Amino acid sequence: MFEFDDPNLLVGPQTSDDAGVYRIADDCALVETTDIITPLVDDPFLFGSIAAANALSDVYAMGGRPVTAMNLVFCPACGVPLEALRAIMAGGAAKLREAGVCLVGGHSIEDDELKYGLAVTGLVHPQQVVRNSTAKAGDRLILTKPLGTGLISTGIKADMADAQAVEEACRWMTTLNALAAKLMLECGAHACTDITGFGLIGHATEMARGAGLTYAIKRSSIPVMAGVAEMIDCGLIPGGLYRNRDHYAPMLKADSQLEDDLLPLFDPQTSGGLLIALADEDATAFLQRTAASDCFAVEIGHVVPKEAYPLLIR
Repeated sequence: MFEFDDPNLLVGPQTSDDAGVYRIADDCALVETTDIITPLVDDPFLFGSIAAANALSDVYAMGGRPVTAMNLVFCPACGVPLEALRAIMAGGAAKLREAGVCLVGGHSIEDDELKYGLAVTGLVHPQQVVRNSTAKAGDRLILTKPLGTGLISTGIKADMADAQAVEEACRWMTTLNALAAKLMLECGAHACTDITGFGLIGHATEMARGAGLTYAIKRSSIPVMAGVAEMIDCGLIPGGLYRNRDHYAPMLKADSQLEDDLLPLFDPQTSGGLLIALADEDATAFLQRTAASDCFAVEIGHVVPKEAYPLLIR
């Protein structure tokens, strides 16, 4: 791991945070991130919108406001129709306009597999950066989207996910985390991350380890999308889910009766929700504000002093 002694680097790679943060003035810092994904759906415009929402999410998780973006396109030289590429980038551009983000350019490269994403730059006050490693004992944990996009996407590829499940998953994947991030800032969140490729368990574990604490999560409180159970029953499980389980299972302790009910918690998410740690009264205020704003939010656990495992599931 490279180490940098630049005092303006406020957030680097040390705690596996969602984006880098670099101070450029006493009252302003850059939030820098990039994310690239392969197609999850057949519709190219929808795929572009999902990829853009996914890339923007890291900036929101840091408490920042995304301001500029650059397209990153990887595709076979003759394997993707030009009109499909135009539709993908149009979908991304539409989501950027919704977020108030300026598209300033991009880059394309020949590759064997189609991929699309963005490099995103945001702004944040140096004193308002929300890190993934700064939760406090006694904090309550709140999740702002249900789980299941990895499993449903696998069902889509196999043409075995029903229309309702597909519609719900696509709606969540194209939903920006902008409002949830705004409300968490107003309520003084202690820590935050967005739930993406490592699944809820992976990202919660990284948060807990970074803070030197333990996250206690209640399994019955965790929201899951329609169709997830059917995908599991059919064996339509993404490889990333198994990789997450293999890596993170030794870091958690779950009640014995829950061991067969944890697969959705390992599911790799695309454009997932925020996992936010807030003090008791601030969490109450956040839940009240999200309810009044029609912003999805569910309390799923709390933070306790460090125990033998960084994650407890009850």
